[in-house]
Formats: sequence, structure tokens, C-alpha cells
Amino acid sequence: MSRPTVWWWIRHAPVHGAEGRINGQRDVIWDISDAAALQALAAVLPRHAVAVISPLVRARQTLDALRGIVCGALPDPLVEPGFTEQGFGTWEGLSWAAMQAHDPQSYAAFWLDPTRNAAPGGESFARQMRRTADAIERLSAEHDGRDIVCVAHGGTIRSAVAHALSLTPEAAMAIVVDNLSLTRLTRVGGGILQLRGGAWRVEQVNAPCCPSR
Repeated sequence: MSRPTVWWWIRHAPVHGAEGRINGQRDVIWDISDAAALQALAAVLPRHAVAVISPLVRARQTLDALRGIVCGALPDPLVEPGFTEQGFGTWEGLSWAAMQAHDPQSYAAFWLDPTRNAAPGGESFARQMRRTADAIERLSAEHDGRDIVCVAHGGTIRSAVAHALSLTPEAAMAIVVDNLSLTRLTRVGGGILQLRGGAWRVEQVNAPCCPSR
């Protein structure tokens, strides 16, 4: 049996002044001031892994900060569009209350089925789950047996855990993913339970970078 492929998922550093706003796919100012958290996270990451990021600046800059700590042990990253955060279209940058005030009809329609409906000009969470799963399977095949360190977003990592556990979009929304947390998922070649189980082991979800927190 080949060596498992291990995904080390990291949610990017927090965003300045988020205050309940939905940032989605827009680039925003981030906060990388928690040096202790970054040091603790960098200490547990595998060296010489494949590095992957979403196209958004907050993912790249978080990885850059980690690479600076581990002194080049991580290579230049692959940029994977499939790992971009869920798009919220014209609602991006707004709070939920502002969305409702701005477009009450679309807001009411969205909440009839919030994991499968999309914001105006955006995409559904179910759609994000599908594109995330497609990218995971493709990259797992391309880098079989490697460690993959991926800096992405809350919705992306929630989708990755849901893919590993075959969860519905509704069930996936119960998964919490904090900034600078670590989620580790292992893809086992040939499956588990002597080929009678799934292909994934879920080893950590939303693990804090600093155990004392």
C-alpha cells in the first residue's frame, strides 16, 4: 500500500474589521500580528510539503508568514482556484442585517434553502463543496503520498471535511473552522477497513494553533 496523502488545512489569519461582514471572494486587509500563533502553527507543519493556496491575498500572505518562520522549508505555492471562498456576489462586504435591508426579497429567498441557494451574483455552499471536492481529488492524485499544506478559507475547509465524511451541505454547516486553526485529513490509498471503508481519515478538525487557547 502506498504512503497516505496528508492534507494540512490552515484557515488564513483573521481579517481587520470583519465585524460580522461576509467577505466572500473579495480581497481584504488581514491581521497577522499574532506572532505566537503563527510560531506555534509553523512548529507542527511538515517540512518540504507541497504548498497550496487559494487565489485570495489573505491566503497567500498567511502562507508567506509561515514560510518566513520555517525558513524556506515550504516551496512556492500552487494557486488553486477551486479553493476560493464561497462567493456572495453583491452581498460581499455586508452584514446579514445589511443584506436584508438592501434586498429583502433575495434575502428571504436565500433563507428558504441557505446551503443550496446563492446570493445575487454569487454561488451556493453546495456548489462550493463540489468544486472543493473536485480540486482535492485532482491534487491528491497529482501529489499522491505527499504532505500537502493548504492555506484556504472557512468555507473551503468545511467543504473538505464534508467531502472526507460524505456529509450533506446542511450537516457540513455544523463544522467550525477558526482563523489560524489546523485541520488534518488523510487520504488512504485503497481505502480503509480493508477496502470496505471510505478513502479518508479525519484526524484533526479546527485544532487551535496554541493548545492553551
